[in-house]
Amino acid sequence: QVQLVESGGGLVQPGGSLRLSCAASGSIFSINAMGWYRQAPGKQRELVASITSGGRTNYADSVKGRFTISRDNAKNTVNLDMNSLKPEDTAVYYCNAGLVQMGAYYDMGYWGKGTLVTVSS
Repeated sequence: QVQLVESGGGLVQPGGSLRLSCAASGSIFSINAMGWYRQAPGKQRELVASITSGGRTNYADSVKGRFTISRDNAKNTVNLDMNSLKPEDTAVYYCNAGLVQMGAYYDMGYWGKGTLVTVSS
């Protein structure tokens, strides 16, 4: 089992920045990648960014150039730095434990409870 706990959500004005953090614990040896998903009201959950244990990153087109995912393997944490936020970034953001195979990210079914990000003036 893997436990994931997110933090850092909140209300921010358009153009602002936020950092989300995810602390992982448990059987983390089984994980080779971490990801951040988001789900906006009435929409499907989507993968926003992922990072492998080796530091390889991937981003959804909608956030490229604005979001940065990073990880601290020693602390078992993954961060998502979000800049130039837009109202359409409003969503619940979820941390996920997964694996990357052949360049594709697969979630392993481990999720945090989510943290709400609201971008509004």
